[in-house]
Amino acid sequence: MSNFKVVATEGKARAGVLKTAHGEVQTPVFMPVGTQGTVKALDPEDLRNCGTQIILGNTYHLYLRPGNKLIKKMGGLHQFMGWEGPILTDSGGFQAFSLGAMIEHGVKKIGRSENNRDESLARGPLVSKITEEGVQFVSHLDGSKHLLTPEKSMEIQLDLGSDICLVLDELLSPLHGPEYVKQSLERTHRWEIRSEEYFRKGVRTEGERGIGPQLFGILQGVFDKEVRVQEARWVTGQDFAGISIGGSFGTEADWAAAKAIDQTISWVVPLLPVSLPRHALGIGEVRDLFACIERGIDMFDCVAPMRRARNGSLYIGPKNGGKVSNKYTLSISRAEFTADPRPVDPGCSCYTCQNFSKAYLRHLYLAKELLYYRLATIHNVFFIVNLVKSIREAIIDHQFELLKKKWV
Repeated sequence: MSNFKVVATEGKARAGVLKTAHGEVQTPVFMPVGTQGTVKALDPEDLRNCGTQIILGNTYHLYLRPGNKLIKKMGGLHQFMGWEGPILTDSGGFQAFSLGAMIEHGVKKIGRSENNRDESLARGPLVSKITEEGVQFVSHLDGSKHLLTPEKSMEIQLDLGSDICLVLDELLSPLHGPEYVKQSLERTHRWEIRSEEYFRKGVRTEGERGIGPQLFGILQGVFDKEVRVQEARWVTGQDFAGISIGGSFGTEADWAAAKAIDQTISWVVPLLPVSLPRHALGIGEVRDLFACIERGIDMFDCVAPMRRARNGSLYIGPKNGGKVSNKYTLSISRAEFTADPRPVDPGCSCYTCQNFSKAYLRHLYLAKELLYYRLATIHNVFFIVNLVKSIREAIIDHQFELLKKKWV
């Protein structure tokens, strides 16, 4: 029986409720990324005040530091970081790619933006090797050697006490040839089956509210309709609680072109079960959120809001100059804001906009004061989380198309 229920639709866009061991998640939903057991610059109270329902934790990083066994000993990731809401953990598959194919091909995962890069993995010539058994890699912290298998990934995620675990997969590069893509996908299928087998054995008790950990499968692939359709049909035939859509959403020149994202989602969503939640991995730009929700996606995660904040890029809505061409952002470092008494986004009800001016934030940013990072991140997380919340409300009220026209 699925823990997900669709409560309203408008076209292919849908509003739903996902039940987890640590509470219900109202979808569509955006998940801030807490890579190392923290959403950078924010504490759990900040996250709650921003309206955050669920966060994402990173298996690779938490395994290496401070270690999944320590976190388990401390009561699990929820207790360790003081977050009472649901947590989804990734598998470590993206990091496997970052250490291998990214360096091998000399390219980034995202071509049009730096916002989804894993900055801690871009410091040197790290290497990994993908085999049938799993991924052999060298720690970016101390050079130690490790083997991440499907079973190991599941063990780590269950030790963390994740509400939603993801199977281990290999993130494909658009530069991989057809033969390698075929081999990789077949191997990923075997990894997903092994992940599920270990997960089923490891989950012995139910959590709070009578619901235990849930396992999402991953729909991998490259920007190729035939490949994507085959993968959608394969993952649909498995017994997963949800489906995460990954892989490269684009071509060699642009890994995440808007049109490619739209086409990829349009190819696969009609083939996925209506009863399961659909998660788009690494998607978080305003335009992409509208486009993917319009095509039936329920869940999103991305580091963009937090990283943009740290780099001085703050979100603004259409009424205040936000548009696709500027990615709905302004650069707080610009001289025009030196004596600007207005908030970043007039009308925004976040703590930052209710209490501080652009002039003050610009001063903090240029002075590299720590307070800047907290205030800027509060605004960006609040902006994206509540934009997706407003989209959900619009779907329920059958006003999605009207809301979209105001934004995109």
